[in-house]
Amino acid sequence: MVALGPRDTAGGRADNRYSRSAVTQGSVSPVFPTVREVLALVPVRHGAPRLVAGDAGLDRPVRWVHVAEVPDIATLLGGGELVLTTGIGLPADDAGLRAFIGDLADVGVSGLVVELGRRYISGVPRVMAAAAERRGLPLVELRRATPFVRITEAVHALIVDAQLTELRATEEIHQRFTELSVEGAGPEEVVRQAAELSGCPVVLENLSRRVLAYDPAGESAELLLDGWEQHSRRIRPAGRTAYDPDSGWLVTTVGARGEDWGRLLLRWPAGGELTTDGPDRLVATDDAPPVDGTDAGRPDGPQREDAPGTDPAPADVIPGSGAAPVAGWPAPAGRDVAPVGPGTPPTRLTILVERAASTLALGRLIRRDAEGLERQIHRTLLTALIDHSRPVDEVALRAKALGVTLDRRHLVGVVVRYRTDDAAEAGEPGPDAGLARLRDLAESVGQALREAKLTALTSAVDDQAVGVLLALADPAAEEKALAAFAAALRRVRLDATPARPPGPRPAPRPVDAAARPVAVGASRGGDGSPRSTPVPPRVAGPAPVIIAAGSGVASLREAGRSLVEGRQIADAARRDRRDLPIFRLPHVGLAGLLHLLRDEPRLQTFVERELGALLAYDARHPREQLLGTLRAYLEQGRNKSAAAAAAHLSRPAFYERLARIGRILDVDLDSVEACLSLHVALLALDAVRTP
Repeated sequence: MVALGPRDTAGGRADNRYSRSAVTQGSVSPVFPTVREVLALVPVRHGAPRLVAGDAGLDRPVRWVHVAEVPDIATLLGGGELVLTTGIGLPADDAGLRAFIGDLADVGVSGLVVELGRRYISGVPRVMAAAAERRGLPLVELRRATPFVRITEAVHALIVDAQLTELRATEEIHQRFTELSVEGAGPEEVVRQAAELSGCPVVLENLSRRVLAYDPAGESAELLLDGWEQHSRRIRPAGRTAYDPDSGWLVTTVGARGEDWGRLLLRWPAGGELTTDGPDRLVATDDAPPVDGTDAGRPDGPQREDAPGTDPAPADVIPGSGAAPVAGWPAPAGRDVAPVGPGTPPTRLTILVERAASTLALGRLIRRDAEGLERQIHRTLLTALIDHSRPVDEVALRAKALGVTLDRRHLVGVVVRYRTDDAAEAGEPGPDAGLARLRDLAESVGQALREAKLTALTSAVDDQAVGVLLALADPAAEEKALAAFAAALRRVRLDATPARPPGPRPAPRPVDAAARPVAVGASRGGDGSPRSTPVPPRVAGPAPVIIAAGSGVASLREAGRSLVEGRQIADAARRDRRDLPIFRLPHVGLAGLLHLLRDEPRLQTFVERELGALLAYDARHPREQLLGTLRAYLEQGRNKSAAAAAAHLSRPAFYERLARIGRILDVDLDSVEACLSLHVALLALDAVRTP
């Protein structure tokens, strides 16, 4: 049996009310209080409660409180009630008490509270305690006279207050994410707000299980993301929005217009244990009066009567209850009263992740930019050529009004972008650094065109790149014009870089070897580590950019193709460490093509379809890593002997691994077509794993 004493606040006073934090404080409590929480209320504590049986059910929700003094009350209940009784109307025989407890358990009541003093003086009958323990029904004695009306008022007020809190929290969720949608907030901000509202870690990933944004909610980011891909593949909720109790993650799919592109995951701390030494835990205390008379709560053995004027002897613990001795006897250090059940996340968290996912999907469709009117027209015309949203005759007419003649010209699409997307990584911290450096790049491109005396439309074409449509009178001047533009842009950007103040060149600060940048074009070892001497951290100088040019075209109707080709080349060239003045299509191979398509959901779906089963197998068997065996086999041109040597395996062991891979993927590894598809999927997997 467990004596349930008061829970003290930090100031030493018993907390006189039950409060729930709003979503903004990270509350994850359900709407209905649990039996454990009801027993902690002041009106209940006034009755000196003692848990007799059924401690495993202390975390059942209490939907209502019902006072009953008749044995057939179960027919009038609907489940979830906490039944209060003095026992005056309960059966006198053992069979009747067993039937009474069984009927309550069958209907699904949350617990039974019996006030001692009228029918039962020193404790409830042992047959009642044994029956309640067998059915897992919490049975509590109140050893002091307690007005039931105070208990019902307190619990019902708690339920109504919790429901009101739930409504307010839901309203705040809707309001917060509506504001984020209107403001066009980025994924990082949406994820941060979701973590702040829930108080739980939140992760946004794409279809290839690569993390796009995360917020650990005060926990260790390293522990949260360590081995994320393998961990994520084990999370398989049933449904578009569902909770996976095995992993503890609430998951919802992110996408719009029928095209899913990621998942949003929120880790809900549904487990935990209540021990005897915390301020929010139910403990055996010494302030309740000792039990008077016999130990009637014992399920077995004869009743025992204690000597007058002495504390009662310690009662036997009901089997399976994990309960501590009665009040007046110290509880064993660290003994648990009852573990918290796994449960499910509250409705408000499901609403939160779904609203966050909707905001992320909407934000992907929205692009905001602040430009001058002329720059906006340039962007409108370039966008119209790319997506064919306007007739080419209208584009030519409006461009001519701006002083850019596109008719009967040789047109070349050029895209200029930074090598890195992260402004902070490039040494430009700040919330608006990304927009600022894109604006600076657009201005530098415009100035370079003027210095090179080239006619062109130019504007930012997305959040990372500036597009240029060169209009040349002579097709033979294409290479010369591109070289002049590249040289002018280099000069403009160097001139715009602040000069180093006079004085001796500062010595570079010591930098961890793993964090040192490597010079462009530096050779690397077989494991990817640099062989050349690391370059000290950059003190000044423009961030490196890529200039990519599409194929020249003779018609304005084909100009969009040249611009799209230039943007794809620029994106793929980020994987190329060569410092070329201009990147053209011949510089981009299959790996580059797959890299520029890495965010395409169809490519990620292809990778999952081809390699998903093998990746899932490796996640479950981390010591085997059959993906490396498959890679060695394909990279050696399906030469099994050479592949076995490259994998440092004996040929029999290598053959056995290949056979297992074939069974897992259900493919014939001797088929050229099947191996070609797998090889492309491997290259695509490398692309989506590379930022």
